[in-house]
Parts: sequence; C-alpha cells; structure tokens
Amino acid sequence: MQTLKKFPLELIVWIGSLLYLAGIDPNSEHMSLCVFNWLGFVWCPGCGLGHSISFFLHGEFLQSWNAHVLGGFGLMVLMHRILQLLRLEYLRYQLKFNVN
Repeated sequence: MQTLKKFPLELIVWIGSLLYLAGIDPNSEHMSLCVFNWLGFVWCPGCGLGHSISFFLHGEFLQSWNAHVLGGFGLMVLMHRILQLLRLEYLRYQLKFNVN
C-alpha cells in the first residue's frame, strides 16, 4: 500500500502569512482575525501584532515598536519555525530519494 506524502500545510500558511504582511500597507486598516474584537472587547493582548510585523518587514522599526512591542520577536519566532519546517522537508526528501 502506498503512503501519501504529508502536505506541508503549516509551512505554506506561515510563508503565506509573512508574504501577506510584507505586501500590505501597514498604515491602512485591514481584515482582523481577532476573536476578542469580534466579541466586542476593546483590548486584546495580540492586537497590533500583525501591524507590528508588517511595519518591521517594511523597515519602519519605530512604528513596529509602537504598534506592538513583541512584533520583531514574533517575526523571529515565525522565521525560526519556517526554517525548522524547511529543514524537515529537506530531510524527508533526502530519505525518500536516498540523496547523499
């Protein structure tokens, strides 16, 4: 029985998310995925994080800091996770095709 290759969905989601944040104008309003916002709460600990990462990717570091203090750190965490997933996919490729 042939096994199906695991689709790297998490890798695609993280790369797509960073490409989206790099492509938007961080000064404009955009769709919010905040559940707290949808429920009518005024404050959320994560609100501004997407704007912060977007500002950071555009080189606007002061605006990034003002939008959310953890934006730069969040970007580093996401980049680290992307690199982990890419490495894992590379190792799977090596095992599958016995590439040395």
